[in-house]
Amino acid sequence: MATAFLARGKEQRVYSGHPWVFRSDIARVQGAVQDGDVVRVATDRGQFLAMAVYNPRSQISLRLLSRREEPIDRAFIQRRVKRALDYRRTFADLRSCRLLFAESDGLPAVVADAFGDIIVMQVLCLGMEAFKQDIVDALVDELHPAGVYERNDVPVRALEGLPLQTGLLYGAVPDRVEMVENGVHFWVDVKEGQKTGFFLDQKENRAAIAPFAKDARVLDCFTHTGSFALHAAHYGAREVIGVDISQSACAFAAENARLNSLEDRVRFECANAFDYLHAAQDGHEQYDMVVLDPPAFTKTRSAVAGALRGYKEINLRGMKLVRDGGYLVTCSCSQHVLPAMFQELVLDAQKDARVQLRQVEFRTQGRDHPILPASPETQYLKCGIYQVFK
Repeated sequence: MATAFLARGKEQRVYSGHPWVFRSDIARVQGAVQDGDVVRVATDRGQFLAMAVYNPRSQISLRLLSRREEPIDRAFIQRRVKRALDYRRTFADLRSCRLLFAESDGLPAVVADAFGDIIVMQVLCLGMEAFKQDIVDALVDELHPAGVYERNDVPVRALEGLPLQTGLLYGAVPDRVEMVENGVHFWVDVKEGQKTGFFLDQKENRAAIAPFAKDARVLDCFTHTGSFALHAAHYGAREVIGVDISQSACAFAAENARLNSLEDRVRFECANAFDYLHAAQDGHEQYDMVVLDPPAFTKTRSAVAGALRGYKEINLRGMKLVRDGGYLVTCSCSQHVLPAMFQELVLDAQKDARVQLRQVEFRTQGRDHPILPASPETQYLKCGIYQVFK
């Protein structure tokens, strides 16, 4: 087996617990190796550090698998999958759950989501592609799903030298799957929907709005397929308006409302959320709860400043639309907008809106998306619940 020797001093990143080694940190690779192979990782003096998959095409050239010198084989993959599932069995509904969360579960760049009896999987790095069938087999052995579908249509695969592809990996998978989250039913488009078809990371945050939704008038901006909107209605809101720029998303959300017999209290409007917030403010609208759950405003560090301006604008307008004593639920899934940055922009928006905020909770992604403290990249979701006083 080949060994990747790190440049002097670069081993500190591994010692700190981070699961990545960048191409620029590798001094040399000794032994026969092909892109995607498992290699030993060692200090410049040869001291063993970890086992990893290696791809010199990627900026993240080494993705660590184990800090023990052990075989990385089918049995290893089975143990890792079982460990991930056993963790989730302690708290989660495995029919509405992220089953595998990449580096946080010791399976780098591998994601698997469960929607009912269907599993949707992504493998986003070359080294783990060789273990794809082993991962599928382990999931099938543990969970006995009706089908497993791959959504490997993600551009980052091209950077790894992998083809973009989708397709059946096991069993049978319909175009749409019905899933229940927190008692709310959703159709999930597993073959064409965004990412794996549904955003499970907000599951616990959607449940957290329950105490504030009863009898409320709610505005849910960037509603997508209606997840926050339908939770609000499920928890007793008297009127809910969901806004999204995508006509197809609004139509899908309306189907989800009918699925839950909530169409009498929930409606969806196709509009640019920035424009809708502006018009609602001009119209002196007031809501008991405003939810802001936009897509990522930036994918790169260089665009953070512009993203912060966008977040501030929607938060400023959202605060003005909340009645005295009502609630603002505001989120960001932009990885490069750190929690402290997000909290600071909320404070800036509060100042300009001339309101007083009282923090109820400041949350992150659900426990099925566990965070590695040594790897800030694994914590990306911010969700603040604030009471607004005027």
